[in-house]
Order: sequence, then structure tokens, then C-alpha cells
Amino acid sequence: MGIDGIKIIELLTIAMFFVGFYGLITSKNIIKSIIFVVLIETAVIMFFLGLGYQSGALLPPIGESFNNDTMAYVSDPLPQALMITAVVIGLSTTAINIVLFITLFRKYQTANWDIIKSIKNLE
Repeated sequence: MGIDGIKIIELLTIAMFFVGFYGLITSKNIIKSIIFVVLIETAVIMFFLGLGYQSGALLPPIGESFNNDTMAYVSDPLPQALMITAVVIGLSTTAINIVLFITLFRKYQTANWDIIKSIKNLE
């Protein structure tokens, strides 16, 4: 399925994480920084969902179809529940970041980190 037992989805999400991290470090624009933070959040969520995925697993592990014979084919619902929470938290932090950007833009009339820092140092 992948390289030495690592699934392809895990490799793709790790690559996506580092692309977002590189973009966050090198970005001079606040909007791009917010987008790269969202990309990193998405990569982490996809990574944990990929870890919990099993091919051919039954969903969910409750009900009459669940017994000791099918125990090996049950997918753990905990990563899914945690990632739903992570999606809600990510959406909230993105909304707060956008509000903070709007406030900074109204005050400094720019979306460039360096210009805001230089204006802030002059004050």
C-alpha cells in the first residue's frame, strides 16, 4: 500500500503539512498565512483519519452485526470523533484570524507583515 507499511495517504498528508509550513514561514502576506494555517490543519486532520482507516472495516462497531467474530474488522470511531472536534476548532480559529486581519488592515491599510512591523516600530 505504500513504502515500508506507510500508507500513501499518510505520505501525502505529511507532504501537505510541510508545504503549508514552508508557505507559512516564507509568506509576507497575511491572507496567504491564514490559508497556509488552514492547509496545515487540514493535513493534520487527514493524517489522523488516514491512521484510523482500515480497508473493509465495519462502521460503526455497535449493533447486532458486532460480535467477537468480526472484532478484527471494526474501525475505531475515536479518531473520527476527535477530528470532527478539530474541524470545528479549525473553523473557529480561521474566523478569528480573518477578523484580526480585517482589524489590522483597517488600521495599517496593508496586508504585508513587514510593512506592519515597520509601522509598528515607528509608533
